Amino acid sequence: MTTFTRGFRGRRRGEDDRLPPGQYLTEDFPVLSAGPTPHVPLDRWEFTIDTEAGQVHRWTWQELTALPYEEPAVDIHCVTSWSKLGTSWRGVSLDVLFEDVETTADYALVHSYGGYTTNLPLDDLLDGKAWIAYRYEGEELAASHGGPARLLVPHLYFWKSAKWVRGIRLLTEDWPGFWETAGYHNYGDPWREQRYADD
Repeated sequence: MTTFTRGFRGRRRGEDDRLPPGQYLTEDFPVLSAGPTPHVPLDRWEFTIDTEAGQVHRWTWQELTALPYEEPAVDIHCVTSWSKLGTSWRGVSLDVLFEDVETTADYALVHSYGGYTTNLPLDDLLDGKAWIAYRYEGEELAASHGGPARLLVPHLYFWKSAKWVRGIRLLTEDWPGFWETAGYHNYGDPWREQRYADD
């Protein structure tokens, strides 16, 4: 008897190899949120990194957008099974923001305006893997897609790329976020179909 992994539908001939198992391609950009869209005036917006020792590193909107930026073109994959390939962003690499941060933490808990949280190993935010993104496809990032700024971690399912990001708290122990406490996978690798806690 042949068995298949949950969500496996095979690949149609000619389907892009950049599409993880169980995903379908979309040309639009679906909007999914865990709550209402917060609206934060740019003169009151800030981003912080809080270390496990209690040190706080803080950037205003003007300070963040004055930093060197990158323009990654990346594929994004939602846990609800859609994927969008070759998306274009502008943002500040987390490597830049962590340059003066002293930490021995292994984990990060990302906080958003509106109360959303998600957890990641700190290693998944560094070495060119993540950005604080504030432009999408050449335009200011729309509030519905997480603007004015969102975390962008394209190698994990998109719920890890927190919308309306406001800060990162560094931790010595892992602390699950919003969806992780609701039964979603703690890590969320789309190539291993880590959608739910038991995957």
